[in-house]
Amino acid sequence: MAEGLRGKAAIVGAGMIRFGELYDRSLEDMIEGAYLNALQSVDKGLDPQEIEAAWLGTVYPVGGNSGVVLGHATGLFEIPITRVENACATGSDAFRQACLAVASGVYDLVLVVGAEKMHDEPGGLIQRADVKKLWMGRGVTMPAFFGLRATAYMEKYGISREQIALVSVKNHKNGARYPYAHLKVECSLEDVLNASYVSYPLGLYDCCPVTDGAAALLVCSAKIAKRYTDDPVYVLGSGLATESFVRGGDLTSFPATKRAAQQAYEMAGITPEDVDVAEIHDCFSITELISYEDLGFAEPGRGARLLEEGIVELEGEKPINPSGGLLAKGHPLGATGVAQLVELYEQLRGEAGPVQVKDPEIALQHNIGIGRFATGSVGCVHILGREP
Repeated sequence: MAEGLRGKAAIVGAGMIRFGELYDRSLEDMIEGAYLNALQSVDKGLDPQEIEAAWLGTVYPVGGNSGVVLGHATGLFEIPITRVENACATGSDAFRQACLAVASGVYDLVLVVGAEKMHDEPGGLIQRADVKKLWMGRGVTMPAFFGLRATAYMEKYGISREQIALVSVKNHKNGARYPYAHLKVECSLEDVLNASYVSYPLGLYDCCPVTDGAAALLVCSAKIAKRYTDDPVYVLGSGLATESFVRGGDLTSFPATKRAAQQAYEMAGITPEDVDVAEIHDCFSITELISYEDLGFAEPGRGARLLEEGIVELEGEKPINPSGGLLAKGHPLGATGVAQLVELYEQLRGEAGPVQVKDPEIALQHNIGIGRFATGSVGCVHILGREP
């Protein structure tokens, strides 16, 4: 495990489209846009015929989509294409599988795409009959589930509603600067606290929007990365874990995140202190706060200190979610993890424009996913670096 991916896989191209309510774009159109942007980002150019395999991360099938959707959108019909689904960690897991295939030596250059169409159904994805049957019919909605975790966290650690709201203020501030964000609107602490409740204690600004989007990455063997760019970004570590809530446990933590992070840190040979910038899962404000602690950035119950002291601000010691996170950028399920990695690729290359942080060397990407009627979770973590 410790050998893992370090020094074996690298990202040499990255692209995405602006997230939002893209009623005028089909799933194939969104994939095509992200794919073409990724190709155009390759410094020294890349012939699509060099791509040997592809992975598509998407959660809810639109028109019965499989990997063939990626073929239609890109013209890559004569290569293996695999569709991956792993709840909200779908895009991250698609990237992980691609990296493992490259690191194993099976392929030299592959494509990873994450895409999700959330707005084609009347009323949005949550109104789909299959989704209502799985979740809402049991009284389980994601705002309710994470609202429960927020109240448990507040009770256990004596954290206030105001402290949780600081996540929303920070991320919407960053998202207003991020070119690809769905919501480009800043909000004050008062705005967050006075907004309509969605599921107590979470209000409108504490919840990510329902969003369409797509993102793409080109991953190759580290041995040939300089063929495509003088500044590749190396994959140093990866971790994936699952957890069942049926077994009991603490509502103020996601053990799958802890295990995935431990795997990724061990593989990369680093500690949480070495991380310079991170894109972490913040489907709700409380999720980011809990994840600070699960990822080892703060002790249990002490995550709010990172916000109050400005440590996780764009100009802070450890910027978290410079893109605005899911709260501002949006959460098109299959695209989310890939988009986080696109942002970190740009950060490590100094190309993040208005949200660029100062001289990052090591970056962390993190997703969680909730499944099986909210009785279990998956956690996925990746470590990227400027050096192999």
